[in-house]
Amino acid sequence: MSAPLVVAIDGPAGTGKSTIARRLAGTLGIPYLDTGAMYRALGLRVLESGVDPADATAVAEVAEAAEVRLRPEAGGGIAVLLDGEPLGERIRRPAVGEVTSQIARIPAVRAKLVALQRELARQHGGVIEGRDIGTKVVPETPHKFFLDARPEVRFARRFAELREGGQTVTLGDVAREMSERDRRDAGRADSPLSCDASYTVVDTSDLSVEQVIERMMAAIRSKAS
Repeated sequence: MSAPLVVAIDGPAGTGKSTIARRLAGTLGIPYLDTGAMYRALGLRVLESGVDPADATAVAEVAEAAEVRLRPEAGGGIAVLLDGEPLGERIRRPAVGEVTSQIARIPAVRAKLVALQRELARQHGGVIEGRDIGTKVVPETPHKFFLDARPEVRFARRFAELREGGQTVTLGDVAREMSERDRRDAGRADSPLSCDASYTVVDTSDLSVEQVIERMMAAIRSKAS
């Protein structure tokens, strides 16, 4: 019996990762997992608990007590549940993103969630999207993609997404928050955002979603043949 297909997609926010990963999963007929939503679930719990996100010991205790589950959904998606509750747009607030970026550096948080992600990949395969998927979660997969885009394009995309979701933010605020998150993600000691020669790099700045998926599908087919 052949191993299930696993596609790793890494890269910073604002590159279209989530949209592209969902569409690619649908094209391939395999599940999609947004690992950022898992980290945001714990970020929300830390924020609501009042724990200092810089206190690694306290955050680790909150993470250990929280039940994060993955539930396959109709259509190939994977819902992230926190203590049995779907979180929806609650985890997309900028304040949650800020806390999430801080706690994502904590080894105990990463260890808990990486184990869940690996189990999903082993059992079901899927398109798995995040920041350390190809380097830490499923380094063995030959199908690794790093999506990137020019900073001004990324900031504008994220700003539009938040405004469409009804949040009151400025482009300057979004640019500052994303720049700081980029700095932390690239500089953290445990599983920094990075890519190497095993990745196919795609700059999405001037490409449509369909064009990005076409390039990814061509790369997947070439490695599967």
